[in-house]
Amino acid sequence: MKALQPDDHPEAGGRARDLPSGGPTVLRILLGGQLRRLREAKGISPKDAGNAIRASASKISRLELGRVGFKERDVADLLTLYGVTAADEREPLLELAEQANRPGWWHRFSDILPPWFEVYIGLEEAASTLRVHETRCVPELLQTEDYARAALEVSRPMAPAQEIERRVSVLMRRQRILSRPDPPQLWAVVDEAALRRRVGGTEVMREQIAALLAAARSPAITIQVMPPRHSAMAALAGSFSLLRFAEPSLPDVVYMEQLTSALYVDKPADLAAYKAHLDWLSVNAGPPESAESLLGGLLDELGG
Repeated sequence: MKALQPDDHPEAGGRARDLPSGGPTVLRILLGGQLRRLREAKGISPKDAGNAIRASASKISRLELGRVGFKERDVADLLTLYGVTAADEREPLLELAEQANRPGWWHRFSDILPPWFEVYIGLEEAASTLRVHETRCVPELLQTEDYARAALEVSRPMAPAQEIERRVSVLMRRQRILSRPDPPQLWAVVDEAALRRRVGGTEVMREQIAALLAAARSPAITIQVMPPRHSAMAALAGSFSLLRFAEPSLPDVVYMEQLTSALYVDKPADLAAYKAHLDWLSVNAGPPESAESLLGGLLDELGG
């Protein structure tokens, strides 16, 4: 498939380059970014672009951020407005729109997953690096099935058992990214208090700590533990994740989940602040090689 890069404008005769394959979330973001660049190159306002497809300026913003699906008719009308009329320039983008509308595997769980979290799953699958700061519990991608079930039962006490099981299934499916041939690099800084918090009882924690110990030995996973003397400072920032992508057209994203919504941070100044804080966390946490020793000690305490 061909796709435009930031400096490739159809009106300037630039040639499109191959795009890597990706899930629908990533494809929407890539297409949205290209439409934004085409619009800005023509000096067309979001309001005028919205008028062209019988929509609002805010709808154009959501399209360009990849937060909503595309109608191929809308993409075709926008391309015409932006002066992209040659078939060899339009067809790859229309094909990209069609592929971006195909549902991801998580679509069948849409009855329990809010739209803002479906976006995150798509980004997580496409990320080449995941930097995670966790103060509450074991990072989700490293949770065992029993630990995940126990954590969900605590965090969602009113949820029926069937919903809990479906949520556990989603998490286990998300974790497959760590065992694929090209796994993302996962770098997790975890508060020691989160590892000592008994979720699901002694047997569940013993299995979970053993799984973390095995994960710490994986070349694609780095685990650092924040000691108690720094945990207060770490906790004030809360838990969040920084996702980075191999595709240069995709900007870094910071994700923070809340009780009923999530915050996505992608402004350069804000990203710089979060990256600096992650660096601080990494410097003040125990070095990766000490994590195995600490986890081994926790396992001994649990009778492992």
